[in-house]
Amino acid sequence: MSYRRTIKLVCGFAGGSAVLVAAAESRGYFGDTQGERAGQWSRFNILQAAQPATWSAGNHTVASTRHAWDFNWDKRDSSTLLTNGKKKENTSEDPSSEQENGKPKATRNILLIRHSQYNLSGNGDHERILTPLGREQAELTGQRLAALGLKYDIMVYSTMARATETANIISKYLPGVELVSCDLLREGAPIEPVPPVNHWKPDAVQYHEDGARIEAAFRRYIHRADPKQKEDSYEIIVCHANVIRYFVCRALQFPPEGWLRMGLNNGSITWLTVRPSGRVALRTLGDSGFMPPDKLTRT
Repeated sequence: MSYRRTIKLVCGFAGGSAVLVAAAESRGYFGDTQGERAGQWSRFNILQAAQPATWSAGNHTVASTRHAWDFNWDKRDSSTLLTNGKKKENTSEDPSSEQENGKPKATRNILLIRHSQYNLSGNGDHERILTPLGREQAELTGQRLAALGLKYDIMVYSTMARATETANIISKYLPGVELVSCDLLREGAPIEPVPPVNHWKPDAVQYHEDGARIEAAFRRYIHRADPKQKEDSYEIIVCHANVIRYFVCRALQFPPEGWLRMGLNNGSITWLTVRPSGRVALRTLGDSGFMPPDKLTRT
């Protein structure tokens, strides 16, 4: 039996018999010498990798990081909804039927678009408009959204100049889609990142103010469908990298402090799906593969 084939066999029985690994080593399948390869594939290392997450030996511990999913993360679970602050009582309608009627039936698809490249040296927001390349990027994003062939219900955009201009260019390719602006979606500092970075250090006041606003935007736009919604929806939100990254962490119930560990290209598409059950899926994160390589930027 070859060395590579033996490794595959051991991996296939991970968590099973330790005798298999010991026998393989005794027959020289991990190498006949005590050189580099033998050191890398020692019996201890193989056994450690084959153990369940709770196994430990000495100072070597693999701890389980399981975290229960909160199905009522958006506070829209029909079984917990209140009417006027109190649960309904003495209703003539069958409680089980009432609860069923209050459940969402449709799936919400939320496409988060990062604005295109803009003039970083502009004096104030009104001068930080798209560069010529940025306008090209917005055209490409609009073409991509149109090519997907989806029935878009609405496009909401940040009131900052670069996001507004991006949304207006995209809208040329999506005739009939309603455009709505929203101040909550403006760029900002959602929460202090972990680990910290040296090149960007907002003060505590900015985190306090921006964080509350961006969290309010998340609660307004990222949630399961209303029970009255009959068909799946496709909604576009044109905003900013910090906002999108924070939304993704919150929606997936990841630690929100990790938002700065992700990078998004200008004009990229991030696609979140929110099921009626409350389950959330990230279909794409920062997709910009529809752009030629020479058009890609992340400023």
